[in-house]
Amino acid sequence: MAAVDNAAATLRKPPPVETREVTGSGYVLAPHVVSVFAKYEGRITAIEVEVGQRVQAGQILVTLDDAATRFALEQAQVDRVTADLLLEARKIELEQANSTFRRSEALAARQSISRQDLENASTARNSAANALAQARQNVVKADLGVRIAQERVDGLVVKAPIAGTITTLAAHVGDMVLARLDSVLENQKLLSITDTTTLVIDADVAETNIGSLSPGLTGEAVLDGISDRPFAIEVLRIAPVASLEKGTVTLRLSLRDPPDGIRPNMAARIRIAQRAGDTSR
Repeated sequence: MAAVDNAAATLRKPPPVETREVTGSGYVLAPHVVSVFAKYEGRITAIEVEVGQRVQAGQILVTLDDAATRFALEQAQVDRVTADLLLEARKIELEQANSTFRRSEALAARQSISRQDLENASTARNSAANALAQARQNVVKADLGVRIAQERVDGLVVKAPIAGTITTLAAHVGDMVLARLDSVLENQKLLSITDTTTLVIDADVAETNIGSLSPGLTGEAVLDGISDRPFAIEVLRIAPVASLEKGTVTLRLSLRDPPDGIRPNMAARIRIAQRAGDTSR
């Protein structure tokens, strides 16, 4: 009887599950790389960073100087002072015009002056009020001029737009650099900052594996330069087109606990295991 039960158990035992392993190779990438350009034209007077240095957002990277920009700020500040002085003068003029008009009203009430003299005093008061309003507008305009000129001077100090690591540095003290628009057209960047805290791997796998791949699948990667420290990966997305030349499709993979020393552009080998025929994902 026992032999029969053992035979039945053997029949009910499920067959071993066949697994399928997808392998490929690629490189470590830093998806967040920022090229830093000078906002305004100027000559480089100081470089505060070096390649490989970690910087924080807002940290000073490069300092420029431009005499015309600084002179423009000084001129704008002088114009602001002049506008303030003119405003104070217009206030005094209006007070005098108001005083004259009130005196004229009193005299007109006693018929000591003509109607025309009263109208002249009223016109002078209105003109003084308009001049005061214009002076106030001139102060606002001069203040705006100072802010614009100050912004250009502040723009001569180039700061880090993001936190990261300096990966390229093309700036040299004494170099004359163009304003941002012209710098971009001439590809005259000062430096590059790379966020090395969010590295990924782009790996190519044979396009014949596309049917068994989907975002969310996990696997393992190993770096050629640190081959004794494999680490977990996960498929973030699959490229929408395959390579005609190589017959491959590219996977973007996130990294879990990668080894110390990992760097962008390091070569990596990956493998993703999946049950054959599994389409549940």
